[in-house]
Amino acid sequence: MPTPKTKGGSSLKEITRISLDEPKMYHVLLHNDDITTMEFVVMILTQVFCKSEPAAQEIMLKVHRNGSAIVGTYSYDVALSRQSKASALARKEGYPLNITIEQAQ
Repeated sequence: MPTPKTKGGSSLKEITRISLDEPKMYHVLLHNDDITTMEFVVMILTQVFCKSEPAAQEIMLKVHRNGSAIVGTYSYDVALSRQSKASALARKEGYPLNITIEQAQ
C-alpha cells in the first residue's frame, strides 16, 4: 500500500500508542473443614494447582493449622478455572471443600 503524501511531498505517518495495563491478579484460597481428607487436599494441590508434593503438603498443613491458605495467585480467568475444577472434583468425591477467590493487593 503506498504511503500517503502531503502537499509538500513528505510522508504522512500516524503513530498510535497503546497503553496496556497489567491484568489484575487474584488469590485462590483453600479453607479448612472437618470432612475433606488431607490426602484429597494434597491431590487437588498437585493435580489442579500444579504444586510439587512437598509444596502441597506444606500448603495443606497451613490450611489445617490456620484455617485457610493462599494456594496460588493468577489472572482472574485462570483463578476461576482452577477454583471450578477443584470444586467439581471435591463435590464428585463428596467433600465440602471451600475454595474462594479474592483480588490480590
